Amino acid sequence: MPAPRTSTDTNTAPNNGAAATNRPARTPRLLVSAAAVTLTALALTACQNGTGTKDEGAATTSASVTADPSAGGTGKAQDQSSATGGQATGGKSGGGNGGAAQSGGGKSGSGTGSGSGKGASGTSASDKRALCNGSNTKVTVQTVSRPLNHMLITVENTGSKTCDLTYYPVLRFDEMQWAPTAMKDTQPQAVVTLAPGESGYAGALLSAADGSGEGGQTGHRLTVAFQGLTPNSSGGASAVPTLPAKGLYYDSSLTVTYWQQNMADALDS
Repeated sequence: MPAPRTSTDTNTAPNNGAAATNRPARTPRLLVSAAAVTLTALALTACQNGTGTKDEGAATTSASVTADPSAGGTGKAQDQSSATGGQATGGKSGGGNGGAAQSGGGKSGSGTGSGSGKGASGTSASDKRALCNGSNTKVTVQTVSRPLNHMLITVENTGSKTCDLTYYPVLRFDEMQWAPTAMKDTQPQAVVTLAPGESGYAGALLSAADGSGEGGQTGHRLTVAFQGLTPNSSGGASAVPTLPAKGLYYDSSLTVTYWQQNMADALDS
């Protein structure tokens, strides 16, 4: 029957239109999926042939340095460092004599070297010398026949260092309240220096040969004092040499020479 067939065609047409409308909506989804697959394949291919972008998340570096033995060091210095996620770790490794290898942030270096030094050493001349005095010398006195009324004073260095006899001896008999003067014309050009075992000399005029001296008396104890680096300063311990049993006669003419390097100069006054 014609009427029912027409009704059926009318009802079917809207359904076909709806189906035709829904099919184009699937096309973007398929394109997106295809693009994702393509990108994934390209990324895998790039990682395999080493020409693509690599993951920066992890990187490892390694360095090894060998110290040159000819530079004075011995052994090897080796260091490894790694960086992960942009955060570096550093370490130190040293090998050899005086050498050190230091690394940080994936860098490594080493250095070798050797050396020795000595501080300023040695002994100055002043450290090797001392002042001659009663603590490092032996002092003796004796009268001589010529010149008349003279006494010879001998100082022997008994110490282990060279010592200096400065200026002239300061003599004092018993409780004498005055000091004898020195003969200026006997002053040597250089300070008398005594090595261990050597002797220095000084002469003393005890009394005037013509009897012009005053206050003559006999001394039984004699003190010999030493001077320091400046005139009339103390040079250290004094000495008390042994006198003849009868003592020594002296008067106001008592004078002394400067210290001399030899006996003849001490008595030639």
